[in-house]
Amino acid sequence: MSKRSDLMTKGPERAPHRSLLRADGFTDWEMERPMIGIANSFNEIIPGHMHLDKLVDAVKAGVYAAGGTPVVFNTIGVCDGIAMNHVGMKYSLPSRELIADSLEIMATSHPFDGLVLMSSCDKIIPGMLIAAARLNIPSIFISGGPMLPGKVHGKDTGLDKVFEAVGRFKSGKITERELTEIECSACPGAGSCSGMFTANTMSNLAESLGMALPFNGSAPAVYAERVWLAKQTGYKAVELVKAAIKPRDIMTKEAFYNTIAADMALGGSTNTALHIPAIAYYADIDITLKDFGDVSQKIPHLTSIAPAGPHHVVDFFYAGGIPAIMSELNNAELIHPQTLTVYGKPLGEMLDEIRAGIKDPAVIRSVENPVHATGGLAVLTGNLAPDGAIVKQAAVADEMLNHSGPARIFSSEEDAFQTIVDGKINKGEVLVVRYEGPKGGPGMQEMLSPTSALAGIGMDKEVALITDGRFSGASRGSAIGHVSPEAAAKGPIAALQDGDIIEIDIPGKTLNVRLSAEEIQKRLDELPDFEPKIKSGYLARYATMVSSADKGAVFPR
Repeated sequence: MSKRSDLMTKGPERAPHRSLLRADGFTDWEMERPMIGIANSFNEIIPGHMHLDKLVDAVKAGVYAAGGTPVVFNTIGVCDGIAMNHVGMKYSLPSRELIADSLEIMATSHPFDGLVLMSSCDKIIPGMLIAAARLNIPSIFISGGPMLPGKVHGKDTGLDKVFEAVGRFKSGKITERELTEIECSACPGAGSCSGMFTANTMSNLAESLGMALPFNGSAPAVYAERVWLAKQTGYKAVELVKAAIKPRDIMTKEAFYNTIAADMALGGSTNTALHIPAIAYYADIDITLKDFGDVSQKIPHLTSIAPAGPHHVVDFFYAGGIPAIMSELNNAELIHPQTLTVYGKPLGEMLDEIRAGIKDPAVIRSVENPVHATGGLAVLTGNLAPDGAIVKQAAVADEMLNHSGPARIFSSEEDAFQTIVDGKINKGEVLVVRYEGPKGGPGMQEMLSPTSALAGIGMDKEVALITDGRFSGASRGSAIGHVSPEAAAKGPIAALQDGDIIEIDIPGKTLNVRLSAEEIQKRLDELPDFEPKIKSGYLARYATMVSSADKGAVFPR
């Protein structure tokens, strides 16, 4: 069969190309096989990636066993936890587009027949899936797996509790020694942070989309199952090439519906409202915040995984993982079972073949006995967010589902965080952090530090926070992000002043300010044009091209 890699391996005119490949150590028979590019985001700074240099050997073994030739190359990656609460966080979301671009460049300059996409963390996973949608060559994703939870005094803990502990320490509720104990216990080793934060949400949703094998999102990083999965992934990559199954055969409108449904059942990160529409956009499929809102009304929330509850992803693994979620939703006729998967069979057939089902009803509940009747995420609209905003309602205390209070305005995450830890906020306030959107930030910083500080000082049940920026998957409380249009585009959030009464109704799906349309417009008309905070480098270029959050913060096709 003709192969894409023939462009660099076949015919006398490709003698120079083969000469260079021979310099890499490739033999004639290796150049005749399907060549599988393995995009590996290994580095020594991200815990979710630090073991990928070992795991990639298992992927290569699988490729070889199936009759392919593995070729490894690397991409960048940003650890959101380490980048948090300083200028580095501005680069996190923009790194997604840079990663997608780099894969497009590598896989086009060196025409691989297929791709294995190997990553673990927040923006790297969607960046790789965006590239797969763009390139549309046979591709399969594998993550490095979740981290095991740590333990403090016999109780499971994770990174989210360290961020909250900072607030508790600052407010005098724990000692520095206790803070250090939590710090040293929360992250026991390799893997993406142990809760259903953005990294693990996206790893699991890669399964529901059909782009990863079963248990990709839940088999722990340090378990043997992860090695088995890596070998199977490499083997499947070659099979996908031979069968000519491409990402857009898998990434259909129905598959994206299934993915959003799984997201709602999981109570996943709000960042999925950026990433799923972005992946769909490059697959030429229109997915918007409205789709999230519509699906949320139909799909029950079935799990209570950190930060929304007591369980961690390892518990989810033993309970049946994404296959159990999809099986439960399928049995209730809430998803599309005919969608194709990298397993090589339609979703419904795959679930039957692997005997998917709930193994621990305390961790994964049935449709008849959900944690909440509607999905873990909610989309809010109103005069403050005409194009929408998103909240992880599964992680909001009951008493904050409806809240009204005076606005307290901040123009940066850093100012908001410092005010919180200094104890200078008041009960009932609605903290507004603006000019942190895709263009305004630029880069749409995560607000884990402020939300965790609120939780740490015990005010997450008394104070709300809204922003045109975004939140970590580890955030909990009445944290409403992606307010669109953003302040930099003169969205209504830019018109707010200290003391304006903001009304939050999460069950009613509304976000309003107690102002007339005329007053909002008058204030916006009086504002000067937005002055970019950063005027050179990658972020400056990013700000000129990026779309609004409700459209996934994407670059033009």
